[in-house]
Amino acid sequence: MSRTLIIAEAGVNHNGDLNMALQLIEKAADSGVDYVKFQTFKSEGLVSCHATKAEYQKNTTSGDDSQLKMLQRLELSQDDHFRLIEHCNKCGVKFLSTAFDLESVEFLSSLNLDLWKIPSGEVTNLPYLRRIAQKRGKIIMSTGMCCHEDIKAALSVLTSNGTPIENITLLHCNTEYPTPWKDVNLRAIHDIAKRYNVSVGYSDHTQGIEVPIAAVALGATVIEKHFTLDNNLPGPDHKASLEPVQLKAMVNAIRHIEESLGDGVKRISDSERKNITIARKSIVAASHIKTGDIFTEDNITVKRPGGGISPMKWDDIIGTIASHDYSPDDFI
Repeated sequence: MSRTLIIAEAGVNHNGDLNMALQLIEKAADSGVDYVKFQTFKSEGLVSCHATKAEYQKNTTSGDDSQLKMLQRLELSQDDHFRLIEHCNKCGVKFLSTAFDLESVEFLSSLNLDLWKIPSGEVTNLPYLRRIAQKRGKIIMSTGMCCHEDIKAALSVLTSNGTPIENITLLHCNTEYPTPWKDVNLRAIHDIAKRYNVSVGYSDHTQGIEVPIAAVALGATVIEKHFTLDNNLPGPDHKASLEPVQLKAMVNAIRHIEESLGDGVKRISDSERKNITIARKSIVAASHIKTGDIFTEDNITVKRPGGGISPMKWDDIIGTIASHDYSPDDFI
C-alpha cells in the first residue's frame, strides 16, 4: 500500500495570532504529518454582513459576533503566509492552505504550492472551481454536504477546465463539528471510489482518532484532521480538534495500519515461521507401543510440538503396524 498523505488542519486555530500559528507548525512537524494546512481568505470577499454563524460556531464563540466579525479576527495577512512557509521549511513539513475566495486563489497561486485543497463549501461555486481547475495542479476536494449530483457537477467543471481526473482526489467528509458517529458513513469511501474512479480520502470532524484510522484501513489515501494547541482555547474549531499528543498518536497509528494492510495475499510470514513447530502438533504415542502392534485410537494421540507426522495424516496412520517400539510421547 502507498503511503497515506496526512494533512494536519491548523485552519483558524491560530486565533489570528502569528506566534500561535508558528507553534502549530512546530507541533504538526513533530507529529510526523506531511502537510500543515491553514485557511486563506479575505473576510469581506468570503461572507456578507448578513451571514450568520454555524450552530457549532455560536456554541464556541461570542454569540454577539456576526460570521464576518468572527472571520476578520482570524484572517492571515500575506506577510503572515510568507512567515508560515518559511517556518514550515525550517521545521521540515509542507505548507498548504485552502483559499475561500478568488483573490485568495490568485495569491496562493503566486506561492507555487504543489497542491490545491477545495473545501466542502466551495463544491457548488462554479467560478471558484473553474479558476482552480485552470491552474492545472493536483486537487484534493472535500465532499461534505454533497450528494452525487453535486460531486458529479463539480468534477465536470474541474475536468472541462484543464484538470485531468487523475489529478483529483475526493475526500469523504461530514461538516458537522463534531460529527456524530451515526453520520460518519465511512463505507461511502468505497461508493465514491467506484462511482468516479478517483483516489479517495477522508476529512474527519469526529472527536478522537479512531475514525481516521479506520478510514485508512478502508482504503483512504488522504487523511485530513483538525488540530489545536489546546481544546480549551476560544475559537470556532478548537473543541473538535486534536491536541498535539493525540495528533502524533493518530499519525503513528495510521503508519502502523499502512504497514499492517500488506498486499492481501495470504501466506506464512517470516516472523511467524519459527512458531510452526511450537504451536502445531504431531501424532505421538499415547502409551507404550511394541513392534508389530497396530496403531489405534487408543495407543496414539496428538500433542505439541510439530515436526513429526501431521495430525492431518491421522486416518492414514490408524490401522498400520508399528515398525519399532515407542514410549509415551514419542513421535510416530
